[in-house]
Amino acid sequence: MHKLKLGPLPNRTPVKLTVSLPAEIFELLTDYARVFEQTYGAKESCENLIPYIVEAYIKGDSSFNKGAAGTS
Repeated sequence: MHKLKLGPLPNRTPVKLTVSLPAEIFELLTDYARVFEQTYGAKESCENLIPYIVEAYIKGDSSFNKGAAGTS
């Protein structure tokens, strides 16, 4: 069993966003979605995982979080 930084996804209301990614990034996302399904037994598309991957990355970036305090 894998231990991923991203936990099971909560119920959510999707917001549509269109982005272009390099093929290598898409391949990594596809692999991540496969491991996510193996880990949690829930099949999720790359499109559904991307917002949570980005959120986990940003929340884990201590330099950003130090500088982001009070900027909203």
